[in-house]
Amino acid sequence: MATTTPTRGAQGSRPGRRAPKPMTPGRQAWRSRLWRFDDKASPYAYIAPFFLVFGAFGLYPLIYTGWIALHRVEMTGLDQMEWVGFENFSNILQDSEFWTAVTNTFVIGVISTVPQLMIALGLAHLLNYKLRASTFWRTVILTPYATSVASAALVFALVFRADGGLLNWVLGFFGAGETNWVNGHWTSNIAIAVIVIWRWTGYNTLIYLAAMQAIPSDLYEAASLDGASRWQQFRNVTIPSLRPTILFTIVISTIGSMQLFGEPLLLEGGPIGAQGGTENQYETLSIYLYNYGWNLGHLGPAAAVAWAMLVLLLLIAAINWLVGRLMRKTAA
Repeated sequence: MATTTPTRGAQGSRPGRRAPKPMTPGRQAWRSRLWRFDDKASPYAYIAPFFLVFGAFGLYPLIYTGWIALHRVEMTGLDQMEWVGFENFSNILQDSEFWTAVTNTFVIGVISTVPQLMIALGLAHLLNYKLRASTFWRTVILTPYATSVASAALVFALVFRADGGLLNWVLGFFGAGETNWVNGHWTSNIAIAVIVIWRWTGYNTLIYLAAMQAIPSDLYEAASLDGASRWQQFRNVTIPSLRPTILFTIVISTIGSMQLFGEPLLLEGGPIGAQGGTENQYETLSIYLYNYGWNLGHLGPAAAVAWAMLVLLLLIAAINWLVGRLMRKTAA
């Protein structure tokens, strides 16, 4: 019995199915324009949620705070705004308490940032070696950062108590008298700096550790072949390789020190803590802003303080940028 072999076209065809119509030039041009629009607009659509959230919760409050800083506004009458221009800025700049808060903020920032980063650098160098249970030690290092600022401040408030405090009890074994840590100017700043160091050292340690592990091992091998000791390798290989990371942590720590609020507020607690001490001995800019905005209810000067903090942060960021640029030129 003879059979016929179907052709390829006949085998692929299905009954009742029409072949697709050729695309007209107009439709093809429209699809081409749609594809080009999708190619150009898709990246902006992907990043749009960030800018929408930033505009709603970042940019708008910043601009509105600047608008309030130019008015006289009370907490009890938010709908009653009186234009005063730059009077609020002039008032805070002529207030000696503002400059006391600026001084305390910078002093606490320096005595907390410098030891904190040096300790973090040393701990990261130790963790960079092959240790047993390295994950456990890294978790332990990060534990203070995970602790809430309220818990840490309350615990250290008991440590620095003048009567019956743990630190005075330890110092008593060495013949030192009881020190009123909270009421002294330098002692209160040191107490707040200790809290900041305890909370943020582990965070910076892990940043340094991640940067150290990205350093090529060939550099250490070459330094070892040249007869460099561990200390020389750390000084001549590790530190130069970490310069961008060190500059980054300096910037972040400086911004954090400008925003210190919970530590000084809870060191004594109550109305005294909210005023930065009986003589404003540890009052920071955030505490100063809090007093104007919430205790006194003057939102205009509080907004002016917020913008003054922003200007100071921009100045510090500019100085850090210039220092980083100078360091890069020196390294080159």
